Amino acid sequence: MKIGLLGRKLGMTQVFEENGKVIPVTVIELGPCFVTQKKNTENDGYCSIQIGYEFVSEKKAKKPISGHCKKAGLQPLKFFREFRVTQEELESFTIGQEINVSVFKDGDYVDVVGNSRGKGFQGVVKRHGFKGGPATRGSMQHRKPGSIGGGNPQRVIKGRKMAGHMGNERVTVQNLLVYKVMPEKNIIFVKGAVPGGENSLVFVKHAVKK
Repeated sequence: MKIGLLGRKLGMTQVFEENGKVIPVTVIELGPCFVTQKKNTENDGYCSIQIGYEFVSEKKAKKPISGHCKKAGLQPLKFFREFRVTQEELESFTIGQEINVSVFKDGDYVDVVGNSRGKGFQGVVKRHGFKGGPATRGSMQHRKPGSIGGGNPQRVIKGRKMAGHMGNERVTVQNLLVYKVMPEKNIIFVKGAVPGGENSLVFVKHAVKK
């Protein structure tokens, strides 16, 4: 069964194997998450489980969210995600059920979804890797994009790579190895880097293409 969990990226570190090899890992605090809704083919056209993560106070929660969580017998939650399941798998879940990091085990492969770090407004050299103009004396085209259009009639072609907002986009990194799971602390070590900065929200699910 392919299950997903919400959590927060705590940062990166490294672990040493017995032979001295260094493994870079990302530390993620996953869950606990709670089943807030079950969707089935009859009512919704597909089967899925909705999970909620991170409790908030009644004061901070909006009324629709409070009512939605109250139906599941839970306090208001802050973040919600869905993942598809089959009809048989749907029946194994109950509303209000807790799902924690123990659904993953050492050696599993996961896909991690998060928002990349925002870098603000950037030029074409940093944003798209343009080579730039000559670096010689007298040149005034060091980091400029050059021609952005032409033809008859003259126009800027759709999709032209130009300067603009960079980062803060939804990014999925696939097939990362689960190096270690620590169920007592709700922590998972994933080999390699995942999108986002420290304390940013991530969604970890069993790898689709493995």
